Amino acid sequence: MHVFITGGTGQTGPAIVAELVRVGHQVTGLARSDVAATRLTGLGATPVRGTLEDLDVLRQAASAADGVIHMAYGGDYAEPEAMIRRDVDAITVMGEALVGTGKPLVVTSGTLVLPFGQPATEATAPDRAGAAAARLAGEDACLAFVDRGVRAIVMRLAPTVHGPGDHGFVPMLITTARTTGVSGYVGDGSNRWPAVHRADAAVLYRLAVESAPPGSVLHAVAETVAFSAIAGTIGEGLGLPTTSISAERAGTHYVSPFMALLYGADAPATSTRTRELLGWTPTREGLLDDIRDGDYLD
Repeated sequence: MHVFITGGTGQTGPAIVAELVRVGHQVTGLARSDVAATRLTGLGATPVRGTLEDLDVLRQAASAADGVIHMAYGGDYAEPEAMIRRDVDAITVMGEALVGTGKPLVVTSGTLVLPFGQPATEATAPDRAGAAAARLAGEDACLAFVDRGVRAIVMRLAPTVHGPGDHGFVPMLITTARTTGVSGYVGDGSNRWPAVHRADAAVLYRLAVESAPPGSVLHAVAETVAFSAIAGTIGEGLGLPTTSISAERAGTHYVSPFMALLYGADAPATSTRTRELLGWTPTREGLLDDIRDGDYLD
């Protein structure tokens, strides 16, 4: 199978490329720089030079492939509307290239699009006024192709996809702990946070592009961890006290009020349907063990 991937040199993309190559698939990947092209080549993929704004490049690459995995979500976060438009345009162009073929289009979103405060399943309606609602435009654009002969699939990643070289929410939390001298959690810290190891997520992407039915909404969630446990593990590893941060103080304690909102969010999500549908079984270490034993606290 020939798979075209965008975002193949980002945080999770290289693991997906490596997993696809490992089982014998041919991979081409969008590369916006010489560095990205070199990395893709090193992973065993063939680079396609361009960016998400090069719609002709995306169209041609998707047309030449047996399936597409869309990981990239780039731009200036100060201009969210432009980011949404860029994402939807890219998805639309690649989907149009696959119309009538039955080929897969796997588009990335996140479980934070779901309502907070309840265990959300793959069938739970997203919160269209929520903190991560911007990603729903991409979900909608993808699933619109189901009735047009495309095996369109939405992959919702846990907010923490952990593993070596992580530069997401947990490293930001660790940086805050180092800067402030305390490892904090909001309120009583009982809020729940989904996580998945990068290697397990990569296997799920492969299974999705190989065999997920059209219209599937998948959850790349291996576990759900209480935020107080995350903060406690960080504090123990850094030799810092672990403490509660009030909701009123959280906006200034963390990087931004938005990050404080996310760190205080109770956002549990399950993946039972995903596991049953594709036979996916996460096997890698959990988040707390990875914080203790990985490169997070180096």
